[in-house]
Parts: sequence; structure tokens; C-alpha cells
Amino acid sequence: MTEAYIYDAIRTPRGKGRKDGSLHEVTSVALSANILNAVKSRNGLEGHAVEDVIWGNVTQVGEQGGCLARSAVLASDLDQSIPGLAINRFCASGMEAVNLAANQIKGGAGQAYIAGGVEMMGRVAMGSDGAAIAVDPSLAMKTYFVPQGISADIIATEYGFTREAADALAVESQRRAVQAWKEGRFDKSIVAVTDQNGLIILDQDEYMRPGTDMATLSALKPAFKDMGEVMPGFDKIAMMKYPHLERVNHIHHAGNSSGIVDGAAAVLIGNAEFGRAHGLKPRARIRATAKIGTDPTIMLTGPVPVTQKILADHGMTIGDIDLFEVNEAFAAVVLRFQQAFDVDPGVVNVNGGSIAMGHPLGATGAIIIGTLLDELERQDKQVGLATLCIASGMGAATIIERV
Repeated sequence: MTEAYIYDAIRTPRGKGRKDGSLHEVTSVALSANILNAVKSRNGLEGHAVEDVIWGNVTQVGEQGGCLARSAVLASDLDQSIPGLAINRFCASGMEAVNLAANQIKGGAGQAYIAGGVEMMGRVAMGSDGAAIAVDPSLAMKTYFVPQGISADIIATEYGFTREAADALAVESQRRAVQAWKEGRFDKSIVAVTDQNGLIILDQDEYMRPGTDMATLSALKPAFKDMGEVMPGFDKIAMMKYPHLERVNHIHHAGNSSGIVDGAAAVLIGNAEFGRAHGLKPRARIRATAKIGTDPTIMLTGPVPVTQKILADHGMTIGDIDLFEVNEAFAAVVLRFQQAFDVDPGVVNVNGGSIAMGHPLGATGAIIIGTLLDELERQDKQVGLATLCIASGMGAATIIERV
């Protein structure tokens, strides 16, 4: 089978997903075009250099509606002969774009792709597209639907994670992110966002809160307690599904959950012939990909079974992995992953994660693949695994290996 190699992996800085965020005036199409242009210029791509642009974005309405991938190609400096495919696997959309591109190459369907994603959460509100699992009563009742924050608290309750443990993970995420920026660990991959005159709009993640400590977080009220216990009473729904739970322990809040931000990321993937033709050296090969469906109520446990699946399918063990990126959708997601595999926290999210820097839904999967590759190179390690939990109960994973 043909190998699929990563030749480049870049991202924009993440802007606060609010009206006062630095990227608020930038459209989804414009930000996507910005990152596509960077891939083109950094790698000297001309004409029909890639087979397709596969682009993840979750809330596909308004300016993110239609086929955003094709709109982004036309707004960019890429040749109009390159098509575009917009995909949505919720939080793993950016990763699924990369995995789909890699598997197309492995199957012989083209020599190269640009894959990644975007989410402008400050401009296109999360959930504004209306997911059937949340708004269709017949499906919501069948699946015992609860919001993701409740799901995260169910995980904490089920697996015994305390508020203190969740807050400690959040503090460490902030510390690692600040250290990574200070030491320039993201320099290779960050592409500043500029306006039409070339002036910098944003060149650093702006969601980070460097002064975060345990005392700061302990003062925050649980974010999902009222919706769980009072209106509309999602805790009762959860306990109907899981009657062994006496109560749901609400430990999550804004400080130990992922931030709402704007951002985009792209990965250039190609076979060996593509690299030779363009004078490019591969940085890593995409060794394995996987996805799985999981319980839709507890919803966010996907990283554990999809990691088990990808390792088993490819004859590997957890000990074969040098570094991990586990998306910090909520603190309990990462705590559960570390618990399930008994992995050293020191090799998980080495440079912080979405709690510190934010989670631009459609882009995050591509972001963490790039971050993982950069860190493997920095530490001179070989094999890394990136994984995300996914809304409505799914998981996705990618294993990369340096070459």
C-alpha cells in the first residue's frame, strides 16, 4: 500500500470566540483562505498540485454553510481546478479530514491533499445548526440525551475524579501552554493572521490565562449544576440511563473545560512521488487511523475505546507510543484516558491543550496532529497518538511516525 506522509502542518493562533476577540471581524472563508495560502507559499505549490482540499467545520450554517471547503479554495490563491469537500464529524472534523485524505492517498486516489478545518465560534454560534439528537424529542428520548457538560460530569462521577483533580489538570494545561509559547515551541507551525494590507491581526493564542492557579479555579461555580439539578433536570435523565449513580457530581466549569475560540489549521499530506516532484521532505507518515461509536449519553469516553481499537488493529500496544495528544474538551476526558491506560501525565498534552488555548471545533483535530508532530521532533521521539472525544458518542484517533 502507498504510504501517506505529512509534509507540513500549520495553524493560525486561536482568538477568543467573542465580539472582543481579535479574529471576530475575520470570516470563516477568509481565515481558511489565509491558511491555505500559507500552505501554498511555504511549499511552492502551483497548479493542480493537490487532488482536493478536505475541510472540517462543525456548525455548517450561515457563512460556514454550503461547501465551505470549495469557497475557501476559490477565496485563496490555490488553482480553481482544485475542488473542496466540507465534512463534519463534530469535534473530530479536522482529524477526520486528515485521516480521510491519508486513506485516499493510501488507496491510490491522488498524490496529495490539503486537509484541516476551521471554526469561527465567535461568529457562528455552536449549536445554531440544530442537531437532531438535541432537538428531535423522539431521538433525544431514545438516546437519553444530555448536554456535553453533563456528560463530562457523569464521567467524573463514574470514574471518581474530584474537582481538585480536574482543576489541577487545568492549571497544568495553562502552565504548559505558557511555557511552550515562551520557548517558541509553536514557532514552526504558527501562521499569523493578517489583514488585506499585510498588517498582523493576531500572532499568538489569546485565550490563555497565565495567572490561573488552584485558588482562582476553586472560586468558580460548577457550570452545569443548575441545568442538571434544576431546569431542565438532566441529572434525572442521566440516572435513568445509569441507575447505579446516586447523584451526578458536578465538577466542571469554565476554567477546567475547553475554551470557545476562533481558529483554523491545515496539514499537507502526500505520497513519496509528490514529495520528490516538489522537492519536499516528509516529516512523518500517517501510520494508522481509526474511528468508533460509543454510548451517546456519557458521550465523551471515545478516546479510550478508539485508542484500544487503533492499537489492536495495527498490532501495537500503548507502550509503543512516545507522546499523546488527547483533546482537553473537559478535564475528565483526559483524566479518564490517563486512568484507563495508566500513562504518565508527563507525555500527554506536553504543551497544554484546549483548556488553556481553546477548542475551535472543526480545526482542533488538525491542530493537535500538528502539535504532536512538532513535539515529537523537539524531543526526538518517533511515534505519537492523537485522539478526540466527539459529540453524540464517538471517538477518533491518528497515529503518526516520524521519518
